[in-house]
Amino acid sequence: MKRRAGVIAIVVAALVVALVVTISVGNWNFVGNSAIDLNGWIALILGVLVTLAVGIGLMALVFISNRRGYDEPPDKIG
Repeated sequence: MKRRAGVIAIVVAALVVALVVTISVGNWNFVGNSAIDLNGWIALILGVLVTLAVGIGLMALVFISNRRGYDEPPDKIG
């Protein structure tokens, strides 16, 4: 039963990815050629850096929490 659910999950995920790619390509073709000015590049770079910083920070907190035992159930503490 678990194997079947895994296959269904993979198929659904593949369909979602295909749908997103199809919509993205359609939107890309609709917009056509467009340029990004300096302010756009600055915003893009800052957005990527902030997103990476948040992701790395949250993953660091997960590892720290796990190693210090904050994730253990209350009956296992002490």
